[in-house]
Amino acid sequence: MRLSTMRPLNHTPTLISSTLTLKPQCIPLTQHSKSHINTIKIPNLSPLKSTPPPLSEKVGKKWKEYQGMSNWNGLLDPLDDNLRSEILRYGHFVEAAYKSFNPNPSSPDYATCKYTKSTLFEQCHLPKTGYKVTKHLRATSSIQLPGWIDKAPRWVNAVQSSYVGYVAVCDDKEEIKRLGRRDIVIAFRGTTTCLEWLENLHATLTHLPCSMKNNEEKKKNGYQFDENIPMVESGFLSLYTSKTDSNCSLQEMVKEEVARVLQTYGDEPLSLTVTGHSLGAALATLTAYDVRTFFNRPPPVTVISFGGPRVGNRSFRLRLEEQGTKVLRIVNSDDVITKLPGFVFDDDVDGRKGDVAESEGIHVARFPRWIRKRVEEAQWVYSEVGEELRLCSRNSPYLRGVNVATCHDLNTYLHLVDGFVSSTCPFRSTANRFLSR
Repeated sequence: MRLSTMRPLNHTPTLISSTLTLKPQCIPLTQHSKSHINTIKIPNLSPLKSTPPPLSEKVGKKWKEYQGMSNWNGLLDPLDDNLRSEILRYGHFVEAAYKSFNPNPSSPDYATCKYTKSTLFEQCHLPKTGYKVTKHLRATSSIQLPGWIDKAPRWVNAVQSSYVGYVAVCDDKEEIKRLGRRDIVIAFRGTTTCLEWLENLHATLTHLPCSMKNNEEKKKNGYQFDENIPMVESGFLSLYTSKTDSNCSLQEMVKEEVARVLQTYGDEPLSLTVTGHSLGAALATLTAYDVRTFFNRPPPVTVISFGGPRVGNRSFRLRLEEQGTKVLRIVNSDDVITKLPGFVFDDDVDGRKGDVAESEGIHVARFPRWIRKRVEEAQWVYSEVGEELRLCSRNSPYLRGVNVATCHDLNTYLHLVDGFVSSTCPFRSTANRFLSR
């Protein structure tokens, strides 16, 4: 497939809201039919312009629980209504990162933010967030393009750095009171530019620079080199650490802005929530890890990720857990992007007998230790991080014949979050976000 014909997986379908009055009940899964190949058309529906979910006044009293300080114990299945609202609220921040990106290759402002910091939320139909944008964030790639690329279309070669998201700080007294603290949000969009697509293909694991530095220091002091150091996907790390055209990396921008905000509001109760979709989910995880590593006394750091790919190895996951970073991954089981890149072993396999595990009717081969050791040495074994809220496109009666793009779309994720009740009631009839073609 030629790059010029590639379509980003984050194409946004239209959202519509029902005017019908429905009793709050679970929609039976028996309504699903494999014979359907298109999205169901629902009559008498009016347009919905990304209306934020209703805000709960009860968040402030339990805000640490909703930020994952207890690993969302008892809040995911069934899904707590306040947590649902918070997830959707952060999803709208990610949506704003998409909407504010200029996707027009013929525009002189291609790949920049279309709006100023003071107007971004209003222009993205989020006028009453209680937050103000304090920083636009940009990222680039370390990929060295060949000379012939100059003759390629402008969208391929013209942009060496692009707008990927923003930092926003809650500055409304009523919202701070409702949340129980002043919240800092870092929101990232997903893959859009050519260089980002190319970096996504760099799926090999690489050592984090700070980890390599620590190991070199240990070697000088006579300690044995630690092979179990954190490693992450090289393409994601490149986008996070490469210098942009302003000679400043995304990593440096984030650290500088977080340091400024902490200095300004450091005497208040604070939280840092990093959120993103697709590539943005991977960047969110790296950002959270970096903030907790770099700052001596950081605020509680939480990642809310939508449709994120795998980011790092088991040591990276363990380091995230050790430093207290909380990660909630919202995963659509039909979304292939969440199954990439690399290979994942079940950490509990070694303690079980037999060669085959059986889960939900699916037989999974168990690998002997010597095979596991060889694969791990190949440096392409990834590990899932944090807690997971698992959803499924097939549980929605409003989605039929779902394809790769639809399953990965951010609005599909928001639709599924809004409809999910529990593992025994995967979609509620009173959900107010529907998708249509």
